[in-house]
Amino acid sequence: MSWRDNLPAVRGKLLLNEPLGPYTWFRVGGAADALFIPADAEDLAAFLKALPEDVPVTAIGVGSNLIVRDGGVEGVVIRLAGRAWGQVTTEGDTVTAGAGALDSMVARASAKAGIAGLEFYAGIPGSIGGALTMNAGCYGAETKDVLVSAWGLNRRGERVDLALADFRYTYRHSNAPADIIWIEATYRGTPDAPEAVAARISEITERREKTQPIREKTGGSTFKNPDGHSSWKLVDDAGWRGKLHAVTGGGAKFSELHSNFMINPGEATAADIEGLGEAVRADVLAKTGVQLNWEIRRIGRK
Repeated sequence: MSWRDNLPAVRGKLLLNEPLGPYTWFRVGGAADALFIPADAEDLAAFLKALPEDVPVTAIGVGSNLIVRDGGVEGVVIRLAGRAWGQVTTEGDTVTAGAGALDSMVARASAKAGIAGLEFYAGIPGSIGGALTMNAGCYGAETKDVLVSAWGLNRRGERVDLALADFRYTYRHSNAPADIIWIEATYRGTPDAPEAVAARISEITERREKTQPIREKTGGSTFKNPDGHSSWKLVDDAGWRGKLHAVTGGGAKFSELHSNFMINPGEATAADIEGLGEAVRADVLAKTGVQLNWEIRRIGRK
């Protein structure tokens, strides 16, 4: 008997052999052995406590910075989606956001409340859970600059509370335990006029629309910036901007608009997209001696 024949009872959605492509911005990838969209934190905690410990668990958000490989994902994929996971509240100079809240929603809620410091979230195409995991940032600001604390559930369904220092953040990386599924985060900004904060958000939004292929099937920034270098320039100088690269019969390419953004211009597979990234990494290393490291998360079986 498979573990999938005896899954815990839930109040949310529990789907077997669910294709994950539609849940990602690239629109590629295989199926999850099981996909769980919990109703709330209590539903998730009960599920994790009852799920056999040897069953792998992978958490995803809105799939904006993610490649799901074509072979699908072993175990249970947990997706925090829906109203219960996207609540954003403000009080004084603090902002509290659910892990499923879009980063841009948090920026707008902060502006409405007259809280400055979180404007950069308007330029990040993801949700708060992912932002906590990777110290998301752009335009000179990062999650670590405004985060106060966060809490989540570990693989056993137990609550774990972390203060900012516990994350030991570095560039696009957290040293928090990898098994934590984030539930909620608290931020602190500084008071400012709502219209001033909103104006800065508008500037970030306009800049992003002009310089990034946000209406394409993309995964955001592909590579982290190496020390002393810009990834987009390394990719550009190596000749990969807009160049179509077939790996397994399909096609993927780096955007003409921003050469650190891969796009799926048609019917590329996950193997096409990841293969392009690896080809560019190898080419840049050979030409410059600089190692590009992935910023996009890649999960599942090849």
